[in-house]
Amino acid sequence: MADAPLRITLFGLGEAGGRFAADLAAGGAVVRAYDPAGVPTPPGVTRCATPAEAVDGSEVVLTLVAAADAPAAARQALGALAPGTLYADAGTGSATLKRALGATVEAAGLVFADVALMTIVPGNGLRTPALASGPGADRYAALLNAAGGVVESLGGEPGHAATRKLLRSVMVKGLAALIIEAMLAADAAGEPEWLWGNLVAEISGAGEAFMARLVHGTGQHALRRLHEMEACAELLADLGVDPVMTRATVETLRRRVDGAVPLPSLPRPTA
Repeated sequence: MADAPLRITLFGLGEAGGRFAADLAAGGAVVRAYDPAGVPTPPGVTRCATPAEAVDGSEVVLTLVAAADAPAAARQALGALAPGTLYADAGTGSATLKRALGATVEAAGLVFADVALMTIVPGNGLRTPALASGPGADRYAALLNAAGGVVESLGGEPGHAATRKLLRSVMVKGLAALIIEAMLAADAAGEPEWLWGNLVAEISGAGEAFMARLVHGTGQHALRRLHEMEACAELLADLGVDPVMTRATVETLRRRVDGAVPLPSLPRPTA
């Protein structure tokens, strides 16, 4: 006999939730959803008027809402869920928030999974690589992977998946801010094509040795780099660009020169 279709409820039909819901429904899952905002309902998804109606009969509840809304999303559903139901939060929140959500959910007799989406959802949908931690991590990974997802279970406690995502975001989102600041300055200086090509070449060719050199070079040449970045901040100010990210680099280097910022230990080379 064929396996019964996955019965899943989504809270949130925004950019991520809408794509997840659409892919799950297209793959044969029974998808119910709740979102008070005036966002579209994907084909094949049953849009419900209340959270209690949305979770009725579901074996998994997946929330894709803003971190600020996650506690309320949990509270409004708990009383309507059968004991043992899997409750997975895939919003971008801190490890502390995920642990608090886990405690709330588990106190209600449910099973919690902290889910971290590790890249953008547009273009990937349900196949967005994800991590899961907490008591429900293995179960979430098994159910979502069977439905077409790409989830790695870390096991452990809630917050582990969130921690990995946010550690990565420190660099990735910071890099985006640095590129924006540099390109605004390049526009003002009349050099956007040159700088864009240079940055693409540097980043595309980056490898482990390049990354290690950036870190070790900061230790060896902090004073020289401090003077260079002070000149960068002056250049951006002269060009009319507020050097927000550049000032942060100046401050980090200044603290490194003063001995207030240690260098991290780096893993042994993988190759």
